[in-house]
Amino acid sequence: MGRFAVMSMTNTAAERIKAILAASDRAAQGIRVGIKKGGCAGMEYTIDLADEERAGEDVIEREGAKVFVAPEAVLFLLGTEMDYEETVLRSGFVFKNPNQTSACGCGESVELKQADLAAMAAAQQAG
Repeated sequence: MGRFAVMSMTNTAAERIKAILAASDRAAQGIRVGIKKGGCAGMEYTIDLADEERAGEDVIEREGAKVFVAPEAVLFLLGTEMDYEETVLRSGFVFKNPNQTSACGCGESVELKQADLAAMAAAQQAG
């Protein structure tokens, strides 16, 4: 049986991660994604350089780019797609998260609920 991926990333996100690592003066292996309490909606995504994999982390890989998912964030990030976009006003990673229930007006913080594991298992069996 195949291993379930916590989240996925687009080709655009993978290319941006590789560019960040190439420009860094650290020997990072990838980036680490997590969540923390904060912002007006209650939670914020965190993104940091990752020098190595930590115990209990999930690792998502695409086209040589690695994303390490902090264990405490897994239930909030299940089913999320990480993308990178550039617009006239901003550029950055964006998260298409099915567990997001709302976001603040500026888009810097979100309200997240834990993933419904029973519903995900039922959907996986049906598909």
